Amino acid sequence: MKIAVLYGGVSGEREVSLSSGKGIIAALEKNGHEVIGIDFNPNQLQDIIQLDVDLVFIGLHGKYGEDGRIQGLLDMLGIPYVGSGVLASALAMDKAKAKQIFNMNHIPQAKSEVYRLSKSNQVEQIGNEIKTAFTPPFVIKPNKEGSTLGLTIVTDTSQIEEALTNAQASDDAILVEEFIAGRELTVAVMGAGGNEFALPIIEIIPKNAFYDYESKYAPGGSEHIVPAIIDEATAEQIKTYAVLAHQSLGCETYSRVDFILNKENVPMILEVNTLPGMTPTSLFPDAAKSIGIEYHEMIEKFVELTMHSRQV
Repeated sequence: MKIAVLYGGVSGEREVSLSSGKGIIAALEKNGHEVIGIDFNPNQLQDIIQLDVDLVFIGLHGKYGEDGRIQGLLDMLGIPYVGSGVLASALAMDKAKAKQIFNMNHIPQAKSEVYRLSKSNQVEQIGNEIKTAFTPPFVIKPNKEGSTLGLTIVTDTSQIEEALTNAQASDDAILVEEFIAGRELTVAVMGAGGNEFALPIIEIIPKNAFYDYESKYAPGGSEHIVPAIIDEATAEQIKTYAVLAHQSLGCETYSRVDFILNKENVPMILEVNTLPGMTPTSLFPDAAKSIGIEYHEMIEKFVELTMHSRQV
């Protein structure tokens, strides 16, 4: 088939997306497809509007790629694409909205609150509100951002204003969440609608104090244990929650769901990634490889699932 790969973009996750795009393009070419690579820029939409392809594979992350906007454009153009649609993408990107849906489906999660910052003089006011509602340690992060960009783990209330300013650089909606100590886990989910399944759980052991940007993407930044060493009952519960989160948001084809397994052995959901990283150090490919699916085979499976579901 003739497939366009959108990668790069203008979000804070551009470098990650460039790496994801490179991997996706190489895999599609290995599978025999004719591939067009497009370094996406929202100011150059003619590149998309003029596309004459059978399918688009979105390798973007963050703003304009993962939030439903590019999906909406492709829908209007009638061009099929791999992955979740507009609503699921937008909901997963909006952490506060996603949390409401997780709560409706009884998926355990950390206590959280959303605050909106529109002026710099609000930082002190909202900082005081946070001090009243939360006790350190807690997390302050942008409501719509990925790869831990703009995230601060607040261990002392003196850090609040700086953390708010840091998060505000990405989004004026700020999510404050209690910090859950425990094991970092992630679950890759894939499959046709209604028949999704979870791949083996991965435990992430970051080399840094927590799973930050460097731990995610630098070679050797973290160790991935797959499958995670967890008792069978807990593992099955986590997989069930992962598939439920994927389905309740309306995700399609594939996603990756992140959890913290707390000290009471309760899995607490963090977020759903509708366009998880596809770089050499990424988690989804590691999960697939653990059950014998090589990278290029995984990419082809996503294509097949998309073509089948859209009956192209």
